[in-house]
Amino acid sequence: MVDNAPILSLKHGDLTIEGYSRAAVQSYWRIAEYRMGFDLGAQPWDFMGTPNWFITHTHLDHIAALPVYLARRRMMKMEAPTVYLPETAVTAVGHMLDSFSRLDRGKLPVRLVGVKAGDVIDYSRELVVSVHNTYHTIPSVGYLVWERRNKLKPEFAALSGDEIRDLRLSGTPITDEIRIPSVAYVGDSAPRGLDENPDFYAARILIVEMTFIAKSHRTELIHKNGHMHLDDFVRRQDKFKNELIIAAHFSTRYNLKQAEKIVRTALPDMLNQRLHLWL
Repeated sequence: MVDNAPILSLKHGDLTIEGYSRAAVQSYWRIAEYRMGFDLGAQPWDFMGTPNWFITHTHLDHIAALPVYLARRRMMKMEAPTVYLPETAVTAVGHMLDSFSRLDRGKLPVRLVGVKAGDVIDYSRELVVSVHNTYHTIPSVGYLVWERRNKLKPEFAALSGDEIRDLRLSGTPITDEIRIPSVAYVGDSAPRGLDENPDFYAARILIVEMTFIAKSHRTELIHKNGHMHLDDFVRRQDKFKNELIIAAHFSTRYNLKQAEKIVRTALPDMLNQRLHLWL
């Protein structure tokens, strides 16, 4: 692997969360097992093979590496990736890529798919991705990945295996699809992005910003600028039902030691040891 961008990594159950995020610097994440990534503020060489990306908004620390990623895949003769992004940004991003293509004198193959809150993306046989409103200074969305499974309908629960097989062969629908919220990625957002999307609180893994943590930073101004403060987590600590909460996108005002001390003072049990600081 070429070490051209920092990557932090955390294993939780059967999923591996990788990436890096600092406010105004760069944010990029990958769930390798799902073959998807979130935001492209930079593009580690090791993320080259990830063919599907979900962009929350078009601030440069979340999208600046998109042309680089596309050019690298073209150079490696890889298939055009699919990039989901807010529908209001598709035209402008297309123009940006056209400009880079002329400068680079090479094509930048990509399938841009505009999305809006309420959309549900049929991602694979096992996964769907729902799109949700978030609240930043420019149009933004968050994403929730759902695992879908088939569960035998209650009316067939008492049947034998042979009877169930016969019903299936006859074309009778014998299962219902159930969806389990797996990974929620909020991106940059004021707390409304959580509160108006309660499924985020129920996802197995929640990746969420905690840009500001110092008491001296005014929460009302932070919210106006589309971000969250540590105090927002303290006020909502009973709402988090997630197995793992990854807090990220910290301001560069804080280093790891400072952030650990401030957060642990406010949340001594780290949300029952479920809160992980991505620093």
